[in-house]
Amino acid sequence: MNILFRGGRVFTAKGDFAEAVLVRDGVIAAVGTERELARLAGGTGPVGAVDTVNAVDTVNAVNAVETVDLDGGLLVPGFTDAHMHPVQAGLERARCDLSEVYGLDAYLAKISDYATKNRDKEWIDGGGWDMSAFPGGLPHRSQLDFLDRPAYLIQRDHHAAWVNTRALERAGITRDTPDPADGRIERDPDGTPSGVLHEGAMDLVGLLTPRPTAEDLEAALADAENHLFSLGITGWQDAIVGSYAGSDDQLPTYLSAARSGRLRARVVGALWWDRTRGLDQIGDLVERRESAKGLDRFAATSVKIMQDGITENFTAATLEPYCLCGGTGLSYVDPGKLKEYVRELDRVGFQVHFHAIGERAVREALDSLEGTDPGNRHHIAHLQIIEPSDVPRFAALGVTANLQPLWATHHAQMDELTLPYLGEPRSSWQYPFADLLAHGTRFCAGSDWPVSDADPLQGVHVAVNRTEPGGSVHAGYPTAQTPFLPGQRIDLATALTAYTAGSAWINRSPAGVVEAGRPADLVVLDRDPFALPPEEIWTTGVRMTFVAGEPVYQRAGA
Repeated sequence: MNILFRGGRVFTAKGDFAEAVLVRDGVIAAVGTERELARLAGGTGPVGAVDTVNAVDTVNAVNAVETVDLDGGLLVPGFTDAHMHPVQAGLERARCDLSEVYGLDAYLAKISDYATKNRDKEWIDGGGWDMSAFPGGLPHRSQLDFLDRPAYLIQRDHHAAWVNTRALERAGITRDTPDPADGRIERDPDGTPSGVLHEGAMDLVGLLTPRPTAEDLEAALADAENHLFSLGITGWQDAIVGSYAGSDDQLPTYLSAARSGRLRARVVGALWWDRTRGLDQIGDLVERRESAKGLDRFAATSVKIMQDGITENFTAATLEPYCLCGGTGLSYVDPGKLKEYVRELDRVGFQVHFHAIGERAVREALDSLEGTDPGNRHHIAHLQIIEPSDVPRFAALGVTANLQPLWATHHAQMDELTLPYLGEPRSSWQYPFADLLAHGTRFCAGSDWPVSDADPLQGVHVAVNRTEPGGSVHAGYPTAQTPFLPGQRIDLATALTAYTAGSAWINRSPAGVVEAGRPADLVVLDRDPFALPPEEIWTTGVRMTFVAGEPVYQRAGA
């Protein structure tokens, strides 16, 4: 398909804008002014005769061109999400999905309705509940004991599960059951399990739930991909490809979809680092990487190491104790051994993709990356708290900061479950995007979907404003529109570049930039966010999405 995009502006993700883009056979053939590209598209002269057009040398005249009118909107490179979990999201969308409602009453109504409609299911499973909906962030087993079968519902952040008494009994969990080394069983004052399982303790019940079939997993991936296309996302890095928190290994699903041509997005799988093992697993990881070698749309070239948990349940690794409750969280991989593991992964050519929330985990990740090859494009995701002296180390070590901007606001979870336990000055060290940028840090960005909304434009809004998007389910929270650490805002072009060129670079994707010779992975936005007041960026939507020049999404009526 040959396409001329015109009638708006083009954000190239190279620091400039253009007026029009010409696509030939799935590849960007030329980028320039409307007049130049209209003449080229009409076949009135060779590309080489247009000095200001950036074009593929082998392209001459282009005929039979379809025109896409941007209608005053903005054409951008396809978004790449550098940290998400689409297969898990697809499974949750097909189960008891609590992510679109909020509050105990709404959760119970949704759960009851799901149970009624699915009487044949042995378990009630799903997820999406928010800690901020419960006092102290903790639901209780008794709230689910109206069900006639066991329940296993994953928290929105995927760092805890809410279960009922039947599920605890099925797993044999009692007051005498010890906490696993990498998790915690929440307990009532008398020691009885309360119904919340944190981190590694999730597996005590999660592994007992019915396993999805290969067909279930393939359907979940297909559903997730279609949803992501509707948001302009044409590529991603799946941040856990392996067995974790009761979920099954997704590698066979990706391999099947890529080999058959069903996978249209450009995807990198971050293979899960099993924290119960050591260097002995690297050979297995290499074999898993090789199983995807040569595939056009999928590679397994990254390894995910989760170094700590989250602040809300006090498992994020901190340098100083949490206020009010004490403790400094968990380092899931021994820091001394971590350096050895990372250097060996680096030596055999893996990219290392870290989860690090607390400032100690960030430091441990950076320490382990000392002396590694920047060409492997290592990155650290989440970066909620960074001790100021560690900020310059990202650029110095060539480590990319993988941002999840949606979290950098005053929302209930932040104000009620995080700030009181971090105290100052640590609270002011959160999500220091502007400081990282000032030191020359390379950015990529992602959503952690289904932990939070996959829409990159909502994330861009938060990166620029540090307030909740106006359409958010939490926008009615009293402080939602008070900027969170406003000195850490970044500009719109930087935020968009992180979600496009930055994340594509992390994935070694040929897309992510609008220039001749790149795949035509492109998104038509319904308005130009650069022409909007910053507080209205969130209103921008996607009209059309293209992968290699083929339309994969078109909004109804667009």
